[in-house]
Amino acid sequence: MRLSDCHNFHDFRALAQRRLPGPIFNYIDGATDDESTHRRNTASFDRCDLVPNVLRGVADVDISVTVMGQRLAMPFYCSPTALQRLFHHDGERAVAAAAAKYGTMFGVSSLGTVSLEELRREHSTPQVYQFYFHKDRGLNRAMMQHAKEAGVEVMMLTVDSITGGNRERDLRTGFSIPLRLTLGGMMQFAHRPMWGINYLTHERFKLPQLDEHVDMSGGAMSIGRYFTEMLDPSMNWSDVAEMVQLWNGHFCLKGIMSVADAKRAAEIGCTGIVLSNHGGRQLDGSRAAFDQLAEVVDAVGDRIDVMMDGGVQRGTHILKALSVGAKAVGVGRYYLYPLAAAGQAGVERALGLMQAEIVRGMKLMGCSSIGQLSRDNLRFR
Repeated sequence: MRLSDCHNFHDFRALAQRRLPGPIFNYIDGATDDESTHRRNTASFDRCDLVPNVLRGVADVDISVTVMGQRLAMPFYCSPTALQRLFHHDGERAVAAAAAKYGTMFGVSSLGTVSLEELRREHSTPQVYQFYFHKDRGLNRAMMQHAKEAGVEVMMLTVDSITGGNRERDLRTGFSIPLRLTLGGMMQFAHRPMWGINYLTHERFKLPQLDEHVDMSGGAMSIGRYFTEMLDPSMNWSDVAEMVQLWNGHFCLKGIMSVADAKRAAEIGCTGIVLSNHGGRQLDGSRAAFDQLAEVVDAVGDRIDVMMDGGVQRGTHILKALSVGAKAVGVGRYYLYPLAAAGQAGVERALGLMQAEIVRGMKLMGCSSIGQLSRDNLRFR
């Protein structure tokens, strides 16, 4: 199987599974507890049908959007995800370059493996910095100042991860940073020797956003322990309001799901929210973001930019979310599998396929611009 054989999400996933050691593939692929929310995220789109119009003159289609003050050439962006250089040695460099080629926004995680400064120097496309709220308030302020000095346009605080989810696949393989594998996990690495060769022959793995602040070299500071020991479960709305004022720019909360929380985000001055259950990786049994989208848009869509992520695998999924009222849609696994499979070339192919699906879907829907999409185009079963 080659990259040219990949035509959709499932093809990229299959190629990534062939090329990644099992523990790393399962870190991308897995979710929490029974993984029911992970499955529900995609299934939620299946309960919504598109109702196309015809004879509307759609020779030219404009799929650009503006979200949180950023002009995007297409209505989806690469959500921030952690540890990307574990999946491919280019990591965020590959994702940023592909996003820049297609004129869309990309996110960099606090647990990212390439520095904000390098990515900002290399690419002018809009950049989001996603970070977590630490017990050390000084660390939070330092990370925000760091992002400001790097030229980041949008600050994105993840609010649904004050403690780590119960990701049982990782427990079975011993996946952690640094790696401390079970015997079964080590055997899976032995079956993918090229990953190890690439890992050892490229620059040392590091977490540059945290290197100056967090010592992850002593013992096995697993990702689970990072969430459990360093993040602050006492974070509250007053803390976030202070950060919004301190940032004094576009500030987004990722992980909002309820109308009450969406209203509060608007009240404290956030300019965006992302409806998200963290790809099913936190609270299993929680509702799909797409199922919550309509009521949140109705409540705050005139005051704040509402986005969503989770389960997005097709251009028609994005069209459905935009028709409900989302300003843009984030993708995560959709670009991580092709990153793992083929680096920048893989991400570019995935973004290009999604762009083509959206343009084709817009024409078949009878819409020449994103603003023409509405709930009149939808029926729910």
